[in-house]
Amino acid sequence: MPFLHFPNVTIKNNNTAVFTNLTFTIAKGEQWALTGKSGSGKTTLLEAIAGKRLIIGTDIIRPKNVVLVSPKPAFKNLANTSNFYYQQRFNSADAEDAQTVTEYLETAVKTKGKWTLDNVLDRLNLRYLADKEVIKLSNGETRRLLLAEALLKNPELLLLDSPLVGLDVQSRADFNMLLADITASGIQVVITATTEELPECITHVAVLDNCTVRQTLAAPDFKNNLIQQTSKAQLDQNLLQKLLNHNPIPPYEFIVNMSDVVIQYGDKTILDHVDWTILQGECWALSGHNGAGKSTLLSLINGDNPQAYANDIVLFDRKRGTGESIWEIKKNTGFVSPELFQYFPGDSSCSNVIESGLYDTLGLFRNPLPKNKELIANWMQLLGIEAYANTLFRNVSGAVQRSYLLARALIKNPPLLILDEPTQGMDDEQRENFKHLINTICSNSNVTLIYVSHYIQDIPECVTKKLVLEKGKAV
Repeated sequence: MPFLHFPNVTIKNNNTAVFTNLTFTIAKGEQWALTGKSGSGKTTLLEAIAGKRLIIGTDIIRPKNVVLVSPKPAFKNLANTSNFYYQQRFNSADAEDAQTVTEYLETAVKTKGKWTLDNVLDRLNLRYLADKEVIKLSNGETRRLLLAEALLKNPELLLLDSPLVGLDVQSRADFNMLLADITASGIQVVITATTEELPECITHVAVLDNCTVRQTLAAPDFKNNLIQQTSKAQLDQNLLQKLLNHNPIPPYEFIVNMSDVVIQYGDKTILDHVDWTILQGECWALSGHNGAGKSTLLSLINGDNPQAYANDIVLFDRKRGTGESIWEIKKNTGFVSPELFQYFPGDSSCSNVIESGLYDTLGLFRNPLPKNKELIANWMQLLGIEAYANTLFRNVSGAVQRSYLLARALIKNPPLLILDEPTQGMDDEQRENFKHLINTICSNSNVTLIYVSHYIQDIPECVTKKLVLEKGKAV
């Protein structure tokens, strides 16, 4: 009998048929990867296997203990009454209302098996984070915690949605070894992955396209037949120049000037005497391992961290703490990050998400203005996302959400563009087109860029300077 069997089923999403006449089977002992372009249906199929989507059909076979690990956690406060908001991780008082890593895992649902609390703390390298509040974790650390929580349930089938996204080079290598241990313990896995990052333990690959399983292959056959085909989309240069001219960037000398910056939470030093000067028009890469302090450093620049006032920081030629408001900083900054993606509310239309960038709010808390309609439409046209304008943000794929958050960052043509892992969840073609767009923007304006990526090939060619963080120090 198959381990999992969907015979000629229909999968629905919000009462709309997404997959039709789908047949998908997994045998005992097989480990599968789902690949395909963004929007091809990988996450929807994963959610259907997890029982989170309506499946219409008969003779369905599915294991009982199935656990899905999603890229978006939903951490709650200690009273379990509310979710956290975006800036909360940088406020010490707010962090006290969050569980620590140990507390979070101790309250997690557990099933008897190999993966005990001690085992996951050690094997996922969470022991040194045991007393850290969950909302203070980096993107990569959060992913390890969510995987640990899933393993405590000792599932028969573990579903991982883009598990390698946001991990640094060493963490990706560690994950591959961990996945081998997980499968060796008797747990079967199905993951979504890009074509170039298939873990060694994967035995079979399903290629999806337009919510159809186009092909299923043994992993060695898939790797042998893999041909990288990416085509660069034609960028409307005239439209882009029109958008860049809409709100010309004023002149500055120092976009950022930090001297001897120290950030501490209790006895834990996050940034250790960091100096960083960024002049207008410069394009920087910010790199470092997961937990090195990158997000904290960026939070000082985009106005999200109250400890900025206790440090010697100049932003846009003005020293912090001289009467400027957070909103004056934010109006000069366009920002995209994994945390923004994680916390951005899903109850706005996609076009309203873009318009919210004009006001630097997480959602549009006012009526859309007719005067902004053409500007929004032009950015959607440039990025090729106009088809989703009236769709709720929560109902589009992760890659489309990130494209709208990029448009939100760009709409006001800010002097400083901070792009923190902006291409997470995008397919190869989308990443190449994104890089081309950023290169073109930087070569046709005096915008200043800070770009964060764990993938060297994703960093635009316009980037000529680099700051590396290691355990909170600039090296």
